[in-house]
Amino acid sequence: MSPQTDPQMSQLTLAEKASLVVGAAFWETVSAGSIRSIMMTDGPHGLRKPIGGGDHLGLGDSVPATCFPPAAGIASSWNPALLERVGAAIGQEALEQGVAVVLGPGVNIKRSPLCGRNFEYFSEDPLVSGELGAAWVRGLQSRGVGASLKHFAANNQETNRMTVSAEVDERTLREIYLPAFERIVTREQPWTVMCSYNRVNGVYASENHWLLTEVLREEWGFEGLVVSDWGAVDERVPALVAGLDLEMPGPQKDSTDAVIDAVTSGELDEAVLDTAVARIRELVDRATGDRATGDRAESRSSVGVSTSSTTGLHHQLAREAAAESMVLLRNEGGILPLATAQSIGVIGEFARTPRIQGAGSSQVIPTRVDTALESIGQLAPVEFAPGYRFDPRVDPAPLIAEAVAVARRSDTVLLFVGLPDGDESEGYDRTHLGLPPAHLALIEAVAQANPRTVVVLTNGGVVSLEPWHDSVPVILETWLLGQAGGSAIADVVFGRVSPSGRLAESIPFRLQDTPSYLNFPGENDVVRYGEGVFVGYRYYETVDLPVRYPFGFGLSYTSFELTDLAASSRGAAVTVTNTGDRAGAHVVQVYVSAPKGELASPRRELRAFAKVALEPGESARVEFDLDDRAFSHWDTRTSSWVMPGGDYLIEVAHSAHDVAASATVTRRSPRPGPLTLDSRIADFLSHPVTGPILARAAGGAAERTEGGTSQLDMVASMPMRRLMRFPGVGSSLSQLPLLIRLANNPVVRGVASLFQRR
Repeated sequence: MSPQTDPQMSQLTLAEKASLVVGAAFWETVSAGSIRSIMMTDGPHGLRKPIGGGDHLGLGDSVPATCFPPAAGIASSWNPALLERVGAAIGQEALEQGVAVVLGPGVNIKRSPLCGRNFEYFSEDPLVSGELGAAWVRGLQSRGVGASLKHFAANNQETNRMTVSAEVDERTLREIYLPAFERIVTREQPWTVMCSYNRVNGVYASENHWLLTEVLREEWGFEGLVVSDWGAVDERVPALVAGLDLEMPGPQKDSTDAVIDAVTSGELDEAVLDTAVARIRELVDRATGDRATGDRAESRSSVGVSTSSTTGLHHQLAREAAAESMVLLRNEGGILPLATAQSIGVIGEFARTPRIQGAGSSQVIPTRVDTALESIGQLAPVEFAPGYRFDPRVDPAPLIAEAVAVARRSDTVLLFVGLPDGDESEGYDRTHLGLPPAHLALIEAVAQANPRTVVVLTNGGVVSLEPWHDSVPVILETWLLGQAGGSAIADVVFGRVSPSGRLAESIPFRLQDTPSYLNFPGENDVVRYGEGVFVGYRYYETVDLPVRYPFGFGLSYTSFELTDLAASSRGAAVTVTNTGDRAGAHVVQVYVSAPKGELASPRRELRAFAKVALEPGESARVEFDLDDRAFSHWDTRTSSWVMPGGDYLIEVAHSAHDVAASATVTRRSPRPGPLTLDSRIADFLSHPVTGPILARAAGGAAERTEGGTSQLDMVASMPMRRLMRFPGVGSSLSQLPLLIRLANNPVVRGVASLFQRR
């Protein structure tokens, strides 16, 4: 039913309709006519519903909820099934709190490790972000609670996030910064999409018709509601025309008045307003309908989370998720897992006072918090020393001396270091990758005192492991683990769980090595994405630049082998075997390398992955589908996805740098585009109709030397129109217009292609 024929729409006054497209309060929509008000609250790693309904930001006084590992941690699980269960658990808690929409997930790409909000984003790779984000949305919405996919789009820094213009070419947008959104929208249809604060190529996201309507709705088929990030709207009428349905927060009388005035004056077609109101009503009906009818009961029970909210069950799920989020980076001498029959020195205030999440709008009040100190102490004899304080005014020397004494008395040291709250947060970016000086001094002193030192990292974004990396035998990257992180650390350290996390972002040796280094965070309110598609591992692998740990890397307490690769133009299959003596899980990664051509392309790009759990000695055959997009790039000349013909390398790997096996597959050349006099000589020579004819006409000029070149290569990039201006050339090619017409005839072209392939 169109808004114009909807009887409920005709019952609303212009003032009521104008009020509906602006929020009623900080978290609530307007109630008008038969359209009820609904509540939205922050996510995405737990519910943050302000106490008392909330008419303000509500940091620090929200309803207790399960705090799961934030995206930076749980992304390292590479486990969509786990993300779906976590999403379902958050949805269940939202349902019980009367929350209709949870603001998440955040799927913006980690363009730079300095982004202050990286703890809220999944990966530097769009496939990982898209697959994990889609699973989270699927789980959440299975409970009858809507997701709000954010922040759309190119919101990759906090510096000047309200005003900065992200200057990104369309190929880079399409291949790196939009695919995660596209995957989630087309597969899961989130109830809402949230526009970002920033400008995209000069136009604010909230007023960007190309982004919100042409791409999101017309190309991807988005059916839900577009909501602003809180405070992202300057001009309500242009935003409404662009496709932004709901401005938050409210009330905003100037926005409501502007809409009324624009309709009254004829500046705004009332049908545009009606469309936005209809989407708001559909969102409300969907939210309240699911609560009233329970028609999703079957799907709610299908993801393995109890439909009755119990704090214990969700805390256990948080513990499981935290254990899968950790990445074992280094384990020299097989020190981990630890035996319980030894004395353990636990050093570092983070062990006693854990940092479980990032700072900013996503802060959750946890239902409980497990500390590593207490959890480890339940399994082995422990001596503790804080090693540092979070107050930088405190002299670290006495604390380090105490820690060294504990280290010398211990069989093994678990040393907890990382980034304090203030070092990374929503609202500002980091300026370096280093750990606090007191933590660096503590690592150096403790490592000298005890050679069996295990460094346990707490951080939301990547930190430098220099210069201390080689001085310790074991490094466990735990990221931010949520409320059950302490018990999960004990599970991994003592071998109850074999670590299976894999890096969802590269760890460079130096900040200067990162591809965006010279273009982050920009200047004069403009940031140029000068690295193009070469983000993260795509850059490091292409230019052969070493990193400390590559994308996809992670150790286990067992070992895995990938064998018997079979590949075709439609997919790949490989056998994965647990060759160790412990149960564990491995992430099989499939990368595709494009044939060399005129387009600069990454050395390899992740196109599929799967996490496989195996018992000792067990094998499994894993199959992967590879569609046309896995072999395609965005062509800016035709504004479409193009799949060049040629030989593609398919690689199965343990990480972006550790390839286990590879195979070459051939993809046929796509149908050539139409020829014109402005087409290049190379286009004519590669065309099945004109190529053979022109090669014969060129005679010796087309013959290749021992070096593989010909005289025609010198003019290959020249437009045909330019070549014909040379003396004598135009007359010799007088029949070229007729030849072009034949070449562009689909029947002639098809027959010629058949002979060409033979």
